[in-house]
Order: sequence, then structure tokens, then C-alpha cells
Amino acid sequence: MGYNITSECFASSILNLNKSINNNLIVFKHRFNLKKVLLYCLFQIVLACVVIPALVFYGPFSNIRDMWVESAMTTSSHQFLATLFLPEQKIKNIMDKTNSIIFGNSNPNLLNFVNHHDNTIELFEVRSKYFVGKVMLIKDPTRVKVGVSRLLPKEGQTVSQIAQENNAVAAINAGGFLGLENGSWSATGGVPEGIIIHDGKIYYSDFVNDTIKRDIVGFNSEGKLIVGKFNLKEIKEMDIREAVSFGPPLIVNGQPMIRNGDGGWGIAPRTAIGQKPDGTVIFLTIDGRALESVGATLRDVQDIMLKYGAYNAANLDGGSSTTMYYKGRVINNPSNPLGERTVPTVFMVK
Repeated sequence: MGYNITSECFASSILNLNKSINNNLIVFKHRFNLKKVLLYCLFQIVLACVVIPALVFYGPFSNIRDMWVESAMTTSSHQFLATLFLPEQKIKNIMDKTNSIIFGNSNPNLLNFVNHHDNTIELFEVRSKYFVGKVMLIKDPTRVKVGVSRLLPKEGQTVSQIAQENNAVAAINAGGFLGLENGSWSATGGVPEGIIIHDGKIYYSDFVNDTIKRDIVGFNSEGKLIVGKFNLKEIKEMDIREAVSFGPPLIVNGQPMIRNGDGGWGIAPRTAIGQKPDGTVIFLTIDGRALESVGATLRDVQDIMLKYGAYNAANLDGGSSTTMYYKGRVINNPSNPLGERTVPTVFMVK
């Protein structure tokens, strides 16, 4: 009996030892394989960081390179994505080649609509293979006003904040602003670019004199959309009541301004404004920098405006600022990581 117990104990010990060795081998193999997998992944990441830029900037795909450069150079915070890989002269050559926009000024005398003060607002979705967006049609152009952040010149406010504080039913972001504030990157929307006009009064202007022409997107006292480059003297003569600075104009007096190429601004989220011959104002936003909506070119924006019958139209500040607000909420998907971006101005529907 004693012999049997000893044998069983010995056999049990051998079995447990085998199990322990096998378990340790499994753990060792797992750790060894995991290490190999991690090293392989790290190698692939390093390889991708070297190969992908080489293919994009120096490979045979010049259209991809040009689109990358356009998108980077038209966004002040992302220009390093081009300047890091290409010399300054090469970037300039690409931008000169792709920037094929014709510039012109709208003539309000060519519009003769009768405003019936229809309060109707219509909302549509636009969709392509690469992007989704929203189109809003405002029948009464005199309802469209410029809304201004009450925190200027310290900082901007979100589109929804400005809209709600002004009891607006709808709004989109409008004019541009400096990303560099006090010498450092801030982008709070506190330093506008160009001019801001509200209720016929110049709320803000960085025009150095009356003769310098700057991009203007605004409405005169009759509710006619005016786009193009104008100086302060011309602005006063045209009785512009609501305006911001941005561009470029995409449709002027019924004629498209981009007839070759894509506009030279790359792919990004977009905001634009237009007006039909009957006075109807068009708000447009296109989402971007996401898998479900990469973004749009200026040519895409122009084509959408033409489809909806715009007689005059202009590009507004896009990128992370692109926002559309309607009936108490934001109805698009801003690309800003923190949600809505603070901006200096909006076009709103009172």
C-alpha cells in the first residue's frame, strides 16, 4: 500500500512538472510571438512614414501630390504637411498651375427680383461619392444678417452661440480670422480678417486706406448679394448693409469663375453662400476630414451652387469652421475635434 502511494505521488509530481513546463513554454512562445508582432508593426509604421510621403511627393501620381499640396497650403495650420517635403519653389509652381479661378465683381443692377418677404426655409441634403453636405434655401434675402461674436476682439463664439444670442433660426459660419494671435497659434476667432459690416455700420476693418480692394461677401439694402473685390469707397456707394471678407467668388453675374481644374484649394470641409435670380439665398456646408465625407473642392462647391440656380456665389471660411445651425441645433458634422469652432462672424437668418 505504501509503495503504491509513493508511486502515485511520484507520477502525479511528474505530471504536474510536465504541465508546468508546457505552460511556461506556452507563455514563452506567446511572449516571443507578441514581441515579434510588435516589432513587425513598428517596422511597418516606419516603412509607411518613409514610403507614403515618397510616393505622394516624388512618385508618378502628380494629381495626388498636387491635391495634397493645395489642401495643405490653403489651411494655415496645416502648411507644414507640404513644406516639410517639398521646396518652396516647387510648392509655388504647383499652386500657380492649379489656381485657375477667374476673378470678377458682381453687379447688383443685373438683379431685379421683387421681394415678397416669404418666410419659407427649405433644407436639402447633397451627396456625392466623396462627401455629404447640407443646402438651405432662404426665400427672403432681407432676413439674412451678419452676426458678430460679442467677445471680439478677445475671442470668437460658436455659430450656435451667436445664432441663439440673436434669436436666429438658422446660421452658417462666415468670415475668416487670423490663426496667429499675438505671435502664437491660437485660432480663437478673436482677430477677424478684412471687414465686418452690420446694419450698415463698419463693425471692424483692417483696410489700411480707402483705395485698397479686399474680398467682400455681403448684402446691400435691397437684399442683393454682392461678391468680389471692393474698396471702402465702393462699399459705401453700393450701400452694403451686411458683409464679411472672404472668397473667392465662385459665380459672378451668372458665370462660373472656375472653368478649368478644381480651383486650386484642394479638398476640405466647405461653407459657401449664394443667391438665385429671384432673391433666394443659398447656404451650403460640406463636411470633411472624415471617412464618410472627405471634403470638397471649390469646383464641387461651384457645381452645387450652379445646380441650385445661383446667380452669384462665394466661398466662405471652411475647414474646421464649417458649421450649419438650424432650429436650435447644429445639423452638420463639424470637423473640429472639440465640436464647434469659435468664429468671429456668421451669416444668420433672423
